[in-house]
Amino acid sequence: MNRRPAAAAVAALLLAAWLPAQGQAQARAPATTPTPAPTTSTPTSPSPQFREVTSAAAVLYDGPSERARKLFIAVRGTPLELVSTLNEWVKVRDLGGDVLWVQRSELGEARHVLASTLASVRRRAQINGELVVQVERGVLLEVLDASAPAGWLRVRHRDGITGFVSTDEVWGR
Repeated sequence: MNRRPAAAAVAALLLAAWLPAQGQAQARAPATTPTPAPTTSTPTSPSPQFREVTSAAAVLYDGPSERARKLFIAVRGTPLELVSTLNEWVKVRDLGGDVLWVQRSELGEARHVLASTLASVRRRAQINGELVVQVERGVLLEVLDASAPAGWLRVRHRDGITGFVSTDEVWGR
């Protein structure tokens, strides 16, 4: 099954959703050097490692070279799972499962997650907590407090809405 069109559609939606918010001042941490992650995912493998795009937009390629085919653009904040590294290139996996290459300099500390399903942001870190907002798959959420109760993240939507989301409903951590 070819998931390339789905990945491109997600990237286009992210770009369209993110552009209106670009006028707002946003503090970003400097890019950090990614470390290699396992190339396979098995039950005994360590937890996946994530980084995020720190530039305004990063080109994702089908190989570790600027001469490789450009597949799509990931906007600032987009989390990507580390698969492996090769010099200044990092092999990554996106929300849709596509494996792509990005320049190492385009990545930094993971500070955002993506809704992996229709995600519920709640006032408290409880499954029956008051619903603040629901966001669709692919919506970017800033992680405010990773030390929230186990299984939860305190997040902020780009519109300023804050609350808690279950880690089962997001991707990127």
